[in-house]
Amino acid sequence: MHQCNNSFYTKQNDCTNSLQHPREWADDSVSAASSMDVDDRISYLEQRMQLQDDEIQVLKAALADVVRRLTHAEEQHTLLNKRVPTRARLFMHALPSKPALSNGTATPPKRSNAIPQSPSSPRKEVSSAKSKQKDFLFSAEESYVKMFLRGRPITMYMPRALAGSYKLHAAVELPPHKLKMEWVYGYRGRDCRSNLYLLPTGEIVYFIASVVVLYNVEEQLQRHYLGHNDDVKCLAIHPDRVTMATGQVAGTTKDGKQLPPHVRVWDSVSLNTLHVIGSGVFDRAISCVSFSKSNGGAHLCAVDDSNEHILSVWDWQKEAKLADVKCSNESVLAASFHPTEANLLITCGKSHICFLTIEGNTLSKKQGIFEKQEKPKYVLCLTFSENGDVITGDSSGNLIIWGKGTNRISSAVQGAHEGGIFSLCMLNDGTLVSGGGKDRKVILWDRQYHKLQETEIPEAFGPVRTIAEGKGDCLFIGTTRNSILQGTLSGGYCPIVQGHTDELWGLAAHPSDDRFVTCGQDKMVHYWDPTSHQPLWSKTLDDLAQSVGFHPSGSAVAVGTQAARWMVFDAETKDPITVHTDGNEKLSVMRYSPDGNFLAIGSHDNYVYIYAVAENGRKYNRVGRCSGHSSFITHLDWSTDSRYIVTNSGDYEVLYWAPNCKQVTSADVVRDLEWATSTCVLSFQMFGVWPEGADGTDINAICRSSDDQLLVTADDFGKVNLYSYPCSHPRS
Repeated sequence: MHQCNNSFYTKQNDCTNSLQHPREWADDSVSAASSMDVDDRISYLEQRMQLQDDEIQVLKAALADVVRRLTHAEEQHTLLNKRVPTRARLFMHALPSKPALSNGTATPPKRSNAIPQSPSSPRKEVSSAKSKQKDFLFSAEESYVKMFLRGRPITMYMPRALAGSYKLHAAVELPPHKLKMEWVYGYRGRDCRSNLYLLPTGEIVYFIASVVVLYNVEEQLQRHYLGHNDDVKCLAIHPDRVTMATGQVAGTTKDGKQLPPHVRVWDSVSLNTLHVIGSGVFDRAISCVSFSKSNGGAHLCAVDDSNEHILSVWDWQKEAKLADVKCSNESVLAASFHPTEANLLITCGKSHICFLTIEGNTLSKKQGIFEKQEKPKYVLCLTFSENGDVITGDSSGNLIIWGKGTNRISSAVQGAHEGGIFSLCMLNDGTLVSGGGKDRKVILWDRQYHKLQETEIPEAFGPVRTIAEGKGDCLFIGTTRNSILQGTLSGGYCPIVQGHTDELWGLAAHPSDDRFVTCGQDKMVHYWDPTSHQPLWSKTLDDLAQSVGFHPSGSAVAVGTQAARWMVFDAETKDPITVHTDGNEKLSVMRYSPDGNFLAIGSHDNYVYIYAVAENGRKYNRVGRCSGHSSFITHLDWSTDSRYIVTNSGDYEVLYWAPNCKQVTSADVVRDLEWATSTCVLSFQMFGVWPEGADGTDINAICRSSDDQLLVTADDFGKVNLYSYPCSHPRS
């Protein structure tokens, strides 16, 4: 989940507090102790100064952005001698400088590798990255560390207790713990097919993201194959029912290098990778994969997601390609070897069904002939009857039977489903089960394709995506809403796997119980029980959900949306408590104060909205909004005494606030604060998590353990990383 921080937004501040020169920093209590008349006069002067300063800052921010862009372009393309200063550098040096006015980055730094120092300046310890760009700067006298992201300085003040002993570069011990995946929620049914099977071990196998899950439903245990480095798109089982093949999309490393799409063949018992097929051969992604059946599973076919959808056949044990052919200009949704004819392959997809024959190193192709049957827009799925006929389901709701050894229709069942047929499953007893999209029906057919029984999947779980045969008359149903159901045609179905169907952006743990809540762009809120791995309740919103937070009592859940609306629900009953709207952009953070008396809401309109909270999270009154950031709010934390807030923004500012919306500009006030949570990605206790060459978007989320010993991050490369806390040295 990647937030694009490349665009910076500047808004005119309307808060009455002005940022002051560092030498004029003073405790807020000074003005508070003065008379009311003095307060009013100071407030009036501050407003006048702020209005003037805001206008200047808007112009300078816009100008600095232009200069940064010009600098980047010239550095990339100029052929002049490096000793000759570029126009951008000359222009930047000509700009009037402005001192750092807060713990944030009021103005961008000059792009100079040298750090100017006057004779009276404190001695500084400097670390430079390979790019020769300023990386870290430590001032022992002023007790702060500056790190640089995309050339912008972030000042982080260290606690007084460390001022005399801290060294920027020091040996850092690895954390005493390791991470091991315990459970994966969700299933990828929204846009993938034929990806659910029952194994002889009693486990069902499916995938979500880059993980292939082997789930024993009876024992409530999961195992995970973690060999892939990016999203898995397809899955096939060898005739031995032990060997698996999974294909993935193309990915990108931390260094920006391409990770080519490929197929991995692996053992479902040991979870060991046996072979890697086609690395560097496939384009974009692997959309379909299948083992041959009649020759002991010696061959493997794969279809990539290139414009021509190349189908290739491999001797997978030798990792050798035997043949390939352009399959179709249109999307290919299924590919399978014929169960009794080793050299016959069938593919289907948009406006086509193809019968391919392997002859030596060539593949010859015949298109299916629809004749009197109206050609459907999509042939969605295929399977095989006991006598070798090919059975397809299409987007018109028809079952079509293609005679064995031919590319012609032998019979058809018109309108078997209302809408498309998304899945076909031939059962061991020779009967056929079909699953519908629009009608969400699961229908059982006899050998002559007469309807025997039908049932309907509840609307909450969505259309049928794939069907797998279980033990006895049990069926497993994967749905397009990323759920897996278990049940029978006569007894109905219950969910055993549920998840979100679009990007998940909100996550919050219950303050005291072993529960958590998630929300996402599918407009769903799920309140999870980790013991059963099922939602205690789910809620459908009117808007895309973006953020979520728990009241400290655990009695209320606040959810922020992309439509600038936020609402609070009772955590036990999911009943709505209140609904509010602030601003007109998405709300990225919802965070209650530790004492439960305030709710802080970080918005993409650059403001933080503060509400007073009463009656255990059931009553809300707006206190005001914190104005001072020049980009959208990304992260927010409260101090343990609920008296201060720290915020991060999209342009890497770190600002501090009181609950009355007044900005705190005194470094001495904030440097020794204890924070109830550590979710801000920019702070002295956490800056060591940033990798070399980071561009500011590499770390998406961060969290400190309750015992203050560990720090965990979620990065932009699909990794969850564990660190010792605090993490206050570069490249920890």
